[in-house]
Amino acid sequence: MPTISVNLNQVDDATTAAKIRNHAIDIDRPKAKGGHDKGAMGGELLLASLGGCFNSNLLAAIRARDLQIDDIAIEVSGELAEAPARFSSIDMVVKSEFSDRAELERLVLMSERACIVANTLKGAVDLTVSVG
Repeated sequence: MPTISVNLNQVDDATTAAKIRNHAIDIDRPKAKGGHDKGAMGGELLLASLGGCFNSNLLAAIRARDLQIDDIAIEVSGELAEAPARFSSIDMVVKSEFSDRAELERLVLMSERACIVANTLKGAVDLTVSVG
């Protein structure tokens, strides 16, 4: 099976630089948590990764069916547990003005099943995906 790799290096006392193919992302904490606020926190990036992975699959499914949906909006929120620090649940809501709700729900289900991040998280956290 193929492997996906990311390289990370310390930038300063609170910041990490992630190199992903030809892209760079800074990971940091907010100043209130002892960071420099140079980038998103890892947990925020996990939520963004879930939404981005899911939406990549959703947009591919839309293109493959030659549908005209160009207003997809996704909100991903995670409920934090106290100890150990982790997400106890993650909720992703997909919104669009597309008139065929049943078709959109079908596309959302297909995209959820195809998303590497969603499939990885499902065994570890209560993950819900819905059309809003």
